[in-house]
Amino acid sequence: MREFLIESVYFGVLLSLAAYSFGLFLKKKLKWAVFNPTLISVGIIIAILVIFNIDYDTYYQGAHYLHYLLTPTTVCLAVPLYQQFELLKKNYVAVLAGIVSGVLTSLGSVLGMCAIFSLSHEEYITFLPKSVTTAIGMSISQEFGGYVSITVTIILITGVLGNLLAEVICRCFRIREKIAVGIAISSASHALGTAKAFEIGEIEGAMSSLSIVISGLLTVGVAGIFANFM
Repeated sequence: MREFLIESVYFGVLLSLAAYSFGLFLKKKLKWAVFNPTLISVGIIIAILVIFNIDYDTYYQGAHYLHYLLTPTTVCLAVPLYQQFELLKKNYVAVLAGIVSGVLTSLGSVLGMCAIFSLSHEEYITFLPKSVTTAIGMSISQEFGGYVSITVTIILITGVLGNLLAEVICRCFRIREKIAVGIAISSASHALGTAKAFEIGEIEGAMSSLSIVISGLLTVGVAGIFANFM
């Protein structure tokens, strides 16, 4: 069985799709926030790789085909933003201020925590792009000397936590304005947070889509400055 899986060119992509589909099934069936499809699929994939003693590189040979879809998927988020363009024009100052605040808060919190725990420069860079999409985060981590594979894991964990806790946190801090909710969720937890924003509402999802793009661009530009702080 192990040899069959290893020799299959599309083993990685098929395993990823099957695991995620099972996660979606559980989420729809049980309707519990903790049953996040991404979180479930990651657990299933790790379990199968461990049980059959399959190394990550072998899995990635097939799974990397899905990686190519990350960038075009992010670009497609511009569609709901276009549908809410008039709302954006009326509130562009507040929107931009919120996104900039979110990016600086994310980078600043990483800097502060890494300083408190005396982490190395490489470890600091690994955590720095935690709140942007995987494609952008991997590039930042690689360029400034972080551990790319760990960065991917951190980005995933950040997104899943944002997806699970976004509504609770917004209620706790009484964030009710739809534009503010969308920007806050996305600038903290990127695409997985945006998925939750779309569940909350159309305006929240559209503003979250905008925040993904601008937050990513700002992080790329500002990360070079923050990288020199440790």
